[in-house]
Amino acid sequence: MKRSVAALVTTALVMTTSLVFAGTASAQTMDKVAKVGALGDQSGLYQDIGGPGSTVAAQMAIEDSGLLAKGWKIDLISADHQNKPDVAVNIGKQWIDVEKVDVFVDLAASNVGLAIANLAKEKNVVNLNSGSASSDLTGAQCSPNTVHWVYDTYMLANGTGKALVKSGGDTWFFLTADYAFGQALERDTSNVVTANGGKVLGSVKHPLNNADFSSFLLQAQSSKAKIVGLANAGGDTTNAIKQAAEFGIVSGGQRLAGMLLFITDINALGLNVAQGLNFTETFYWDMNDQTRAFTKRFMERFKKNPPTMVQAGVYSSLIHYFKALEALGGNPHDGRAVVAKMKELPTDDPLFGKGSIRIDGRKIHPAYLFEVKKPSESKYPWDYYKLVATIPADEAWLPLEKSVCPLVKKS
Repeated sequence: MKRSVAALVTTALVMTTSLVFAGTASAQTMDKVAKVGALGDQSGLYQDIGGPGSTVAAQMAIEDSGLLAKGWKIDLISADHQNKPDVAVNIGKQWIDVEKVDVFVDLAASNVGLAIANLAKEKNVVNLNSGSASSDLTGAQCSPNTVHWVYDTYMLANGTGKALVKSGGDTWFFLTADYAFGQALERDTSNVVTANGGKVLGSVKHPLNNADFSSFLLQAQSSKAKIVGLANAGGDTTNAIKQAAEFGIVSGGQRLAGMLLFITDINALGLNVAQGLNFTETFYWDMNDQTRAFTKRFMERFKKNPPTMVQAGVYSSLIHYFKALEALGGNPHDGRAVVAKMKELPTDDPLFGKGSIRIDGRKIHPAYLFEVKKPSESKYPWDYYKLVATIPADEAWLPLEKSVCPLVKKS
């Protein structure tokens, strides 16, 4: 009788152990399931910057990661945040709680980007922001769940602002989009201007997605500032530049500084209007053989335009994210652990080259000061930029010792 009881206990233990191993194997299988959420402006002011093109870039990154062939299941969904933080957060909560999204990408519009950064921290998912500009994402509002990939307001100010002041543009007046991005860009550019011996004579705020800039341009004109800084983006920037030409801003002796310009903006303006504009970017489709090869593949799917730096950033950030998932051996559902691994690994991809991610979440790579070509200098479609200067990675971004990110102080 005792032997029978012992045998039953042994059998039960074996069965229990088998169930545990089966459960572990199932968990490991499930840990190789990840979902990407491309949350961008799909139909509004910034749709050409990210939006549908970012979704295409995300799909390309999934395919190029190599993880599908290694047994991973990676899904992609997209939605339109309409440039409204409340809409973005509602979508984000639905995605995390119901759709089981593990990582956000795109996020053009800084008010949206900051809101999703807070949500990602609360829900412990990964936030790969290539669309927002506010340097607060790696400053006062930094998070262990966020990586800010492509550009920020400090880099834009440090690149374009410093160059223009050094070339004689020592007095500035700003036309600023009245929300988080515009305010951060004006702030950071003003700091660069004054630090380099220049002076800010004034500024005026305009609504987002504004059609008529006449009153704002008249104020800029009457300021007599040498530089009219456009602290806005997308359609707001192109509208302001077109109307500035009508008001004779440049012909009257003032210069325009497009503090954030994309290849799609230059295309919308046309080279006759845009020629001579200086601006800073971290990616240009025609930079080298690798960027041209990617652009060819991208445009086979997305025939509207070459990749903007936001769309390139979606691809690049996801490629590195997938490398981190592979290095971890699975478990994409612990956002802080994934971002920590991303920071450990050096970055290297065909679009941005070699780089790194700092403790504050700032992705570090070179920046480039460009000038828009004259129509006579453009030799083929989308041949719009000429390189003025390369800003090394260690000079392009706010020095870490000056960061107000709480993560830096804890490290």
